[in-house]
Amino acid sequence: MTAGTRQPVLSVKELTIVTKGNGKPLVQKLNLEIFPGETVCLVGESGSGKSLTSLAIMGLLDSNALRVSSGEILVASNPVLNLPPEKLRSMRGTTMSMVFQEPMTALNPVEIVGKQIEEVLEIHWAASKADRKARVVEMLDAVHLPDPKRIYSRYPHELSGGQRQRIVISMALILKPKLLIADEPTTALDVTTQKQILLLIEELKQRFGTAVLFVTHDFGVVADIADRICVMNCGEVVETGPRDRILAAPTEPYTRTLISAVPSLIPRAKRTKVGEAVLTVQGLEKTYHMGGLFKEKRAIAAVKNGNLKLRKGQIIGIVGESGSGKTTLARCVSRLTEPSSGVIELNGHDISNSSERQLKQVRKNLQVVFQDPYRSLNARMRVKDAITEGLRNYGVPKQRAYARAETLLKRVGLDAAAMERYPHQFSGGQRQRICIARALALDPAVIVADEAVSALDVSVQAQVLNLLALLRDESGVAILFITHDLRVAAQICDRIIVMKQGEIVEAGDAEDVLTRPEHSYTRELFAAAPGRDWDFANFRAFDRSKVDGPLENPGHLGL
Repeated sequence: MTAGTRQPVLSVKELTIVTKGNGKPLVQKLNLEIFPGETVCLVGESGSGKSLTSLAIMGLLDSNALRVSSGEILVASNPVLNLPPEKLRSMRGTTMSMVFQEPMTALNPVEIVGKQIEEVLEIHWAASKADRKARVVEMLDAVHLPDPKRIYSRYPHELSGGQRQRIVISMALILKPKLLIADEPTTALDVTTQKQILLLIEELKQRFGTAVLFVTHDFGVVADIADRICVMNCGEVVETGPRDRILAAPTEPYTRTLISAVPSLIPRAKRTKVGEAVLTVQGLEKTYHMGGLFKEKRAIAAVKNGNLKLRKGQIIGIVGESGSGKTTLARCVSRLTEPSSGVIELNGHDISNSSERQLKQVRKNLQVVFQDPYRSLNARMRVKDAITEGLRNYGVPKQRAYARAETLLKRVGLDAAAMERYPHQFSGGQRQRICIARALALDPAVIVADEAVSALDVSVQAQVLNLLALLRDESGVAILFITHDLRVAAQICDRIIVMKQGEIVEAGDAEDVLTRPEHSYTRELFAAAPGRDWDFANFRAFDRSKVDGPLENPGHLGL
């Protein structure tokens, strides 16, 4: 049956969303249709209007700040706009449902997950408590959670990120809605967990005939799951069409720029110019002791026998699944977490047992850039004070520190006017540039970047990656780069370390690890990478006639 003979599950016509104050349009005359069993990916940069569109469909726009000035939204032929609140609530869960990016913010931390899913049934389904619980356990099994009855009684913090996202998905789909809106549901997940979640959504879509609106900036995910793609820029749809046509022959310059910015899985040419070792880690161990009182005590080894050598002007990437120990290793190296044993040498000095007083001098040479730039900047502090805080703590006079901050802002691509502004007045990419400028203020020998680009859209991500590479080349700073994105690792890292369950299972030059992986786990990671079959920069699928056997990794390509 063709789309033309079916009724769309979602129909958005000429939708315009404006601010309540000055009437500034944020989404303009948007048109969108999704049919049963179809996945439409809504893509675009931050601020393009993707999430506003999804919130408008769900009736979740902030009524104090935004309003729909014109247009129509139909879900299963029911008009959504101007519905009474009680009618809108009855549609959520039964007719339409939404999965948000961060499951921990969507779940109540003090209530077991089974009860939270059951709340949906209490509101919409007149059944006994026993029947509701049985339905929840059945749904937990449908999303492939191990031992559903045990999971039912767990709190969110006792589950992994992937398991929490499965809980949110089961909550969204338990009443078999006709429309599922997924807003960046896999952004913070590692590649293997991401693949599991995407396969799960596809399986449930096929089983229930659900229409899926998938909001994302990850074109690897788009390549794997989309039937059609809708590209947004500055609140407008600039291009829409079937997946293969959009990826292979985009007609709009904006779409071409967006797709070509997707980093390749094929590593860049090997760099040979590196200096002496600035950071050496030998036999690093970190063990957490859990339990006590009413629970059995047990030891969990988060890092086992960690070894690495980072040289001046070099970027080493640490990759692996969530829980592999990569962030723990980075936090121990930067002494934000106390290692259990091992040696950490920075510029030839052992800092593994340094006191807090001694660490004050160490931190001048080792700075950290965190994943979320908004949370790592003081919202009440002007940019000039955020950047110069470290300098002032080390006795640099205010005016000299401000002059340094201005120089650094220019170096990371921002102008001097940014000095007087606050973090909320910048985009995510600009805030991350400010964090990088702050990390550079003390002229460190080493920067630890912990998932520093994972929350950024592809074009901004490319800008930040280019900036880090430029800073490495200009200043010789060494960078320890933590990431779950193999595409990012391929484009910026000189060497790659692969971690699994606290152990380093493979390490070597990026080109060797990415094209000739030796460990089976490394090969599994590459096999799970989304969009492996696409060469985005050249707008084409990889030529399988040049592939020797199954497409296990980019090293098998004759390119």
